[in-house]
Amino acid sequence: MSIRFTAKARRGMAALSVAACVVLGVAGCGGGGGDGDSGKPDSSASASKADGSDPSTQEGQAAESLAELRGADGLILQITSAQRDGGGFLTVSGTLKNDGAERISVPGEVRGDETEILRHGMSLGGATLVDSKTKKRYYVLRDTDGRPLTTTGFSSLKAGESLAVFIQFPSPPAETTEVTFQLPTFAAAPIQISG
Repeated sequence: MSIRFTAKARRGMAALSVAACVVLGVAGCGGGGGDGDSGKPDSSASASKADGSDPSTQEGQAAESLAELRGADGLILQITSAQRDGGGFLTVSGTLKNDGAERISVPGEVRGDETEILRHGMSLGGATLVDSKTKKRYYVLRDTDGRPLTTTGFSSLKAGESLAVFIQFPSPPAETTEVTFQLPTFAAAPIQISG
């Protein structure tokens, strides 16, 4: 009986975190920009749309990054924050960019190889965090339908195009302030946790 209650509570927390991410994403995209792209309506509000205007870093967010991971064919993942919240989650945010001169298909390996994640299409579901202090690996959270709590629905990026991305993990213990971020086909890198 206790296992059933725990499973329901976890599903409820996952659904709540998805709703919170959507609300925060919409709120973060509501401000006007001064970069000349203000005529385009809320195209960055949906992280799953790769065709459209180039999403830029969120307002108020420093251009400084925690890590820059290089992948195949000129793909770059720039991690701008790893924020711990009170609900026991850690959200890694950043930008996936095509630094090459031609359109690039994002490698399918970034989804990982878990059957449940593969059923839901392209995502960054293969990402992991490694806490070397506690010798634990953290995998991307999933909602009650098995969808990964990460940016989904993209397949390729045009030359110079960027896509704002997020990935949500269970939070490591409070005393853990640095973890190694890993994504298949990209170099691994240490990142600092805030919050």
